[in-house]
Amino acid sequence: MENHADVLLSIQQIYKEFSGVRVLNDINIDISTGEVFGILGENGAGKSTLLKIICGVYTPTGGTITLKGKVVSITTPMIAKRLGISMIPQEFNLIPTLTVFENIFLGSEIRNGLFLNKREMREKTRLLLNDLKTELSPEALISNLSVAEKQMVEIAKALVHESDILIMDEPTTVLTTVEVKILFDLIERLKEKNVTILFISHKLNEVKKICDRILVLRDGDQICVNDVEDVDEQDMAKKMVGRELSQVFPIKSYPESQEVLRVDNLSDAKLLDDISFSLNKGELLGFSGLIGAGRTEMAECIMGLRQRNSGDIYVNGEKARIDSSSDALKYKLAYLSEDRKGKGLLMNFGMPENISLISLAKYSNLFINKKREKQSSENYSKQFNIKAASLKAELDYFSGGNQQKVYLAKWMDTDPFILILDEPTRGIDVNAKKEIYHFINSLVTQGVSCILISSELEEIIGLCTRVLVMRDGKITGEMEGDRINEEEIMFSAAGVRQTNQQEKDLHA
Repeated sequence: MENHADVLLSIQQIYKEFSGVRVLNDINIDISTGEVFGILGENGAGKSTLLKIICGVYTPTGGTITLKGKVVSITTPMIAKRLGISMIPQEFNLIPTLTVFENIFLGSEIRNGLFLNKREMREKTRLLLNDLKTELSPEALISNLSVAEKQMVEIAKALVHESDILIMDEPTTVLTTVEVKILFDLIERLKEKNVTILFISHKLNEVKKICDRILVLRDGDQICVNDVEDVDEQDMAKKMVGRELSQVFPIKSYPESQEVLRVDNLSDAKLLDDISFSLNKGELLGFSGLIGAGRTEMAECIMGLRQRNSGDIYVNGEKARIDSSSDALKYKLAYLSEDRKGKGLLMNFGMPENISLISLAKYSNLFINKKREKQSSENYSKQFNIKAASLKAELDYFSGGNQQKVYLAKWMDTDPFILILDEPTRGIDVNAKKEIYHFINSLVTQGVSCILISSELEEIIGLCTRVLVMRDGKITGEMEGDRINEEEIMFSAAGVRQTNQQEKDLHA
């Protein structure tokens, strides 16, 4: 049992209302110096609202925050930073046209008189990146980085302030197993330096491993605060959803023999090398592999978002000319990007405008039919169980899980024949995941063909009837039936096991 006598941060009777709607209700917690404090809850439970209050993005409607024994008013993020509170956000807040070191020191630049001391900022960035055991260059442009590399920059950006409280909102969702271990080692070192960590994650095994205590929120209410040694993962899940969880994965639906998509010898200028595969009607085909294996790049090539050097794409047996996303739409292809905020949604607009973004022709002649647009949003809201104070509210005010559901609804409004889902459950709670899994399964039973790109082995194994594994821009393995298991996938992803084609060549 932890000793919580040394209270660093005390939150008493904090509540928050938006337009008279209460989204957070009477939160009372004391957090100790050097503690890793987990905050759990489904999407929309109030986690992000609470965090934004602590780091000055939102002002609470009522209640008090006490820091180091003194009542404080945290009305802006700059005040939070001055008080020693930093946050690694779930959605990246980086400027793509600047370098890694310029982003890390943005707003906290080191100067020599009137001039920037770029040499010292580069050196401090290099030391921070060494601490994170990443080979990233301080001079690298953010626009050229992968999602995992951007996450490492966000972590370094928060560490540069040497804060007393570090908030980590879903920090591991895009990291490999090796990178997660590096992050957890770093958290242990920060604890030794008496840094307090607020850790938010939907990966309950990680919460169990790294946290000292947990707070569970549900529908804006505080459900419990427990020492982590007193609860297991099943207990946490039950407290989050308020009931026992039934089977997360639906019964698999097997495809027809009709081929709907074939990719032959696809390559690009940087990574992809001779990618070939086919997809059948009503199939849920999984793509697994380590971060940087080329899965997203492959999807972008198929959708015309990335230039391919060679290779052909066939849709329903006919050679398809796809050089842009609008070309892909003509063939009824849809792509749910892994970066919903950067590439998928207009965060300053409401749900109706986002839903109709790609399929606007359905809603307009000379003018947009706002009534039809609104009706469509209401239908999708019911279908996907989207929870929001108002469908007209800006998506910035939606929880991550509800944003993802809007993103999925936006693509479904194009009536896709082939749907590519790239990390569709990133940063989503266990119940929202289950809802999305069952919806994907209902699509394939109706004859829609889906490609699932996921770093979550559990969902690749639980959902897919066939799995292709990628490594260094190549397909290194194919599994069906009982061969779809963690060991087979990881051996292929790490290059330990030969591909089916290599085995055939050996025995030819």
